[in-house]
Amino acid sequence: MSDSLHSHKSGADHDNSHKLQAVQTHDHGGHGDSCCSSKMTAPALVKLSETPTVGARLSSFRIEAMDCPTEQTLIQAKLSKLTGVQQLEFNLINRVLGVTHDLPGTEPIVEAIKSLGMHAEPLEEGVETLAPTPGKKPWWPLAVSGVGALLAEVIHFTSAAPDWVVAIVALVSILSGGLGTYKKGWIALKNLNLNINALMSIAVTGAILIGQWPEAAMVMFLFTVAELIEAKSLDRARNAISGLMQMTPEQATVLQADGSWVARDVKTIELGARVRVRPGERIGLDGEVIAGNSTIDQAPITGESLPVEKTIGDKVFAGTINQAGSLEYTVTAAANNSTLARIIHAVEQAQGARAPTQRFVDSFSKIYTPAVFILALAVAVIPPLFMGALWFDWIYRALVLLVVACPCALVISTPVTIVSGLAAAARKGILVKGGVYLEGGYKLDYLALDKTGTITHGKPVQTDYLSLDPTADELAPAIAAALAGRSDHPVSLAIANAAVDKQFTPLIVDNFAALGGRGVRGEIDGQLYHLGNHRLVEELGLCSPVLEEKLFALEKQGKSVVLLLDQSGPLALFAVADTVKESSREAIRQLHELGIKTLMLTGDNVHTAQAIAAQVGIDEARGDLLPGDKLQAIEALYAKGHRVGMVGDGINDAPALARSEIGFAMAAAGTDTAIETADVALMDDDLRKIPGFIRLSRQTSSILKQNIALALIIKAIFLGVTFAGVATMWMAVFADMGVSLLVVFNGLRLLRK
Repeated sequence: MSDSLHSHKSGADHDNSHKLQAVQTHDHGGHGDSCCSSKMTAPALVKLSETPTVGARLSSFRIEAMDCPTEQTLIQAKLSKLTGVQQLEFNLINRVLGVTHDLPGTEPIVEAIKSLGMHAEPLEEGVETLAPTPGKKPWWPLAVSGVGALLAEVIHFTSAAPDWVVAIVALVSILSGGLGTYKKGWIALKNLNLNINALMSIAVTGAILIGQWPEAAMVMFLFTVAELIEAKSLDRARNAISGLMQMTPEQATVLQADGSWVARDVKTIELGARVRVRPGERIGLDGEVIAGNSTIDQAPITGESLPVEKTIGDKVFAGTINQAGSLEYTVTAAANNSTLARIIHAVEQAQGARAPTQRFVDSFSKIYTPAVFILALAVAVIPPLFMGALWFDWIYRALVLLVVACPCALVISTPVTIVSGLAAAARKGILVKGGVYLEGGYKLDYLALDKTGTITHGKPVQTDYLSLDPTADELAPAIAAALAGRSDHPVSLAIANAAVDKQFTPLIVDNFAALGGRGVRGEIDGQLYHLGNHRLVEELGLCSPVLEEKLFALEKQGKSVVLLLDQSGPLALFAVADTVKESSREAIRQLHELGIKTLMLTGDNVHTAQAIAAQVGIDEARGDLLPGDKLQAIEALYAKGHRVGMVGDGINDAPALARSEIGFAMAAAGTDTAIETADVALMDDDLRKIPGFIRLSRQTSSILKQNIALALIIKAIFLGVTFAGVATMWMAVFADMGVSLLVVFNGLRLLRK
C-alpha cells in the first residue's frame, strides 16, 4: 500500500534516528557564553592555540596526584608556558590528562609536571583510562601528628616542660602530618598560585614565627585529617561512576572453531563471535540473541525496574544480568565500545564540562583569593603601623583570616555536586552530557514532544475490526490477511500480523497487484478482492453515507482505515494506528505536576495529533508540520519568554532539538547517535525519565545554592569573629574544613537511591 493509505509517519522518525548525528552537529545558539554553547564532547577542554599545527598528536598521562581543581590549575598554568602544547583535556575522575602537542617526545611534558611535585605516567593509545584503586597510605604518620599536636597543647597549658620541649614536640607533629602540605604549598607559591596548600603553609609558618607552636601543630593535624576525609568523600563520587565499569565480567564463554566452548577475556573477543551466557551470569559484551529465550535485568543500562524478555533477534548489553534461561548471542561491539563503556565515557566527559555555577565559582575564586591575601597583609601591617596596635595580635588575626577565608569549600562543592548528580542520573538510565544541562534542567517550563517513537510505539498495529457483511464474517479476516501479507507497507503488515495468532488456513492469491496510493487487489479462489483506503472505495463506486460515517468516526480518532471489498461491496473494515505507550500518560501527568506545559509537534495530520494528545493529556497538539515548522514552534515559545525542552528521535526533529534549551533523545540504548549527540539521552523509550531528570535537576540546583550560601555565610560569620579577636587558628581550621566537608556531604546526597 502507498503512503496515502495512512495518516501517520509509520516509524519513519525512528528509522531516521541514525541520521541524526550528521545533522545535529550544532551549537546551542543563544544559550550563554562560549563555554556552554556547544555540545560538550571533551572533559575540561582548555585550548592554548586556536590553530593546531599539522601533525599535532594527542598524548595521555595518568597523574595520581591530580584529583581536584587545585592540581588542575597548577598543571594548566605550567603547561601553557611550554612551547608546542596546544590543547589540554583534564579528566579528574580518572586522573588522566590529555595533551595535544607537536613536540618530538613527551619528556618535556613529564618533566614540567614533575616540577610541580607530581608524577605523569604516559598511557599507550587504547589503554583503558579507568583509574586504578589507589594503594592505602600508612596510618602511622597521621597518628604521630595527632599525638604530637595533643601533647604539645597539654604541655603548653600545664607548663609541664620548657617552651623548647613544646616546640620540638609540635615540630615533630607538623613534619609527620604536614610535610606533604608544605611541599604542595611551596610548589604553588613558586608558581604564583595561592591555593589551599599555600595559604595553610603560610598560616602555619606564621604561627611558628610568632611562637604559637601548639596551635600550629594542631592546625596542621586538623587540616590533614580534614583533607583525608574530603578525599574519601570525593572518592565516593568518583566510584559511583567508575564502579559501573566493574559490572562487566572479565570473561565470557565463546564458541571455538572445533565446536567447544571456552572462557575468554572479554577484551580479546572479536566482533561476530558466538557467546553463551547461563542463568544468573552477567553479559560480557553487547550482542544480538541468536538462540534461546530469557529475561534480563537491564537496570544498569536503561534503568528499567523490571526484567525484559529477550528472544532471537533482540539486543543484549554488557553489564546486564541474565536471569531465567540460557542465551547465545553474536557480539556486535568490542569491550571498549559497548553501550556501558560509552555511557561511562560520556559521563566522564560530562563531568569536565563545567556548569554555570562552577564557572562562576572558579572566576570568583580567582579574584577572591588574592583579595583575601592582600586583606590579610593589610590586617597584619596597618593596625600596628598606624594605630599603635600590637604586632603579635594583628599578625595572629591575619593568619586566622587566611585560614578562614580560603575558598576551598566554594571550589570543591560544585564539581562534587555535579559529579554526584551525573552518576545518579546514569543509574536511572539518563545520560546527561554535561553539568550545564543537569544544572539548567530546572529552568524548563515547556516541553515539546515528537509523536512517533516518542509518545507512541512507532509501530502501527490493528486496533479495530468491523464486519460489514454477515455472510463473509468468518472469511473476511483470512482474505484480508492473505492480501496484506503480499505487501511490505506498515499498515498492511499490521493487518497481517494481527491474523497470525488466529492461525487462518493460508489462502493462495493470484494476479496480485499494487494500486498506487489506494491499496492492493488479488484473486482468491477465482474471486476478485480489493484491500484499500477511502479513496479506493470511492473510485469503485462502493461508498455509502453509512460507510462514510463509520470511516469519519475512526479517522477522527487518528486511525488509518482499510476496507476489504469484493465486486458487490465492502465486506469488512480494519483500523490501524500507532498506539500510545502506557508510560507516556504517566510521564505527561508528572510533567504537569511539576508545572511544565506540554506541546506535541508532529508531521501527522491534525486529527491524529489531537487524538493522541487527548489520550495522553498533552496541553496542545500541532500536526502537518515540516522540520522547519517544528523549529518555528520552538522559536515562538522562546519569543514568549519560555524555556523549552524538545524530545524526539528522528531527522526531522533535529532543527528543533538544536534550538531547544535541552534536547532529549529517545531510543538511545545501543545507538551511537543519541549517546554521542544528545544533551540528554534516555537509555530506553520511557518518557517518565524526563520528569525524573527535571526533579534531579531541581535538587541539584537547590544543593548548589545551599552549598554556596553555607560557605559564604559561615565564612562571613567567622571573619567577623576573627576581626573581633575571638577566633583562634584551630577554630579557623574547623570553620574552613568543616564547611568544606559539609558541602561535600551535602552534594553526595544526590547519590542516595
